[in-house]
Order: sequence, then C-alpha cells, then structure tokens
Amino acid sequence: VPAAMLSFMSMPHNEVEVCHLAPPQLARNISLADEKEVSHMYAIIVTGGKQYKVSEGDVLKVEKLDVEPGATVTFDQVVAISDNELKVAGDVKGASVTATVVAQGKHRKVIVYKYKRKTGYHKKNGHRQAYTQVKIEKINA
Repeated sequence: VPAAMLSFMSMPHNEVEVCHLAPPQLARNISLADEKEVSHMYAIIVTGGKQYKVSEGDVLKVEKLDVEPGATVTFDQVVAISDNELKVAGDVKGASVTATVVAQGKHRKVIVYKYKRKTGYHKKNGHRQAYTQVKIEKINA
C-alpha cells in the first residue's frame, strides 16, 4: 500500500469537516393540466435541394437565391406542417412559408487540397459557398 494512501487512511476523525448544508429541495409535482398548453408551430420546407425545419421568427441561411435584401420570398415546397399534430403529403397542399431576405453572403473558406503520392502532384483550391440569410415571417397552412 503506498505511503500517501496510509496517511489518508490514518487521518483522525476530528480533522474531517462536517457539511452543515440544508438537504436538497425536491421539485414540486407539476400537473400538465394546470399549465397552459403552448403550441409551437413549425414547417419543413425544401429549398436548394435541402430540407429545413422552420418556425416563425427563425433566421437561417439557405442556398443562394437571386433576390435583393429586404425582398419577400415565398417557399411553396412544404413537406410537413405541425401545429399540435403533424400534417404531411396531401394535407399540406397549398401551404407556403413567407420569409424576408436579410442578407446575401459567403460562408467561411473551405480548403480543397488534392495530392497524389510519388508524382509531385499537389493542388490547393479554396471555395466559399454563397448563401442567402432569410427570416421566417409567416407559415401559411
């Protein structure tokens, strides 16, 4: 047994500190029926070959759209809408999401480096993907 372990084990009890904190408080039982149910509406839209889950007030970056900042964009490809229950396919026909374009920009640079051994082949390229930042205004179900 190591000497450090022996000194710890041989410590007299009068040197051990006693914790005088109050016992932890238990969380009170909360009934879900007592609280007001808050509905959180969201939609899943398709743009730029990708799907995004959006709610009203969200700000997100999507693939570049040819629209000026401040303009309004309508996303007609809605895959699903949820307002307490999920609606998909035929139930969301005619649904759309309205958004305002906040800014146009480019993401951080991604370095593309190609290398083949034993031939001296090295290629280094940079790429910055363009995006459009939009703020979701309204989900029209």
